Amino acid sequence: MGKLALAATLALGLAACADRDPPAPSNVQVQQPVTPDYKIGPLDTIQIFVWQSPEFTVTVPVRPDGRISTPLIEDLEATGRTPTQLARDIEEKLKVYVQDPLVTVIVSGFAGPFDQQVRVVGEALQPRAIPYRANMTMLDVMIEVGGLTEFASGNRAVLARGQTGNQTTFNVRLDDLLRDGDIRANVPVLPGDVVIIPQSWF
Repeated sequence: MGKLALAATLALGLAACADRDPPAPSNVQVQQPVTPDYKIGPLDTIQIFVWQSPEFTVTVPVRPDGRISTPLIEDLEATGRTPTQLARDIEEKLKVYVQDPLVTVIVSGFAGPFDQQVRVVGEALQPRAIPYRANMTMLDVMIEVGGLTEFASGNRAVLARGQTGNQTTFNVRLDDLLRDGDIRANVPVLPGDVVIIPQSWF
């Protein structure tokens, strides 16, 4: 009878493991990427300073097509370039009009390229795409989107990681994190992650 009882206990334990939600990212070995130089994305706002040429010093938005327009320069590709790379591109264009131009580019409004964003959909107060920051966590993301709606089922939220068709999903416990203050439910996020928050069942 002792062996039968032990076998039954093991079987129940295996069944319970099989029914568990996908592991949270904190329980999975995640290699944090080396933080790259910031790359300009659509809808960023950039300040362009041209030394001793105030007529060329402007603040411009990056259009949805990824290009910018400045005085005497039309449709210059900005998306995917670092501020330093874009500054060198502008210098090359301005050489026609300015002798030895010296350009500095500063990003003042951040959106970032799509692969460097964290997107939140579903029952967040302000669902949107957020520029990724080094060492960003789920708590940072939820602060950015204003938290959960009253209809959210936070503990059924899912974090999707990876390219479409090759994604890994993790369960995230947002109710525990935000409403109960359980810091153990805080998990790291990576560029390109998508947080999906479902509506609660009534």
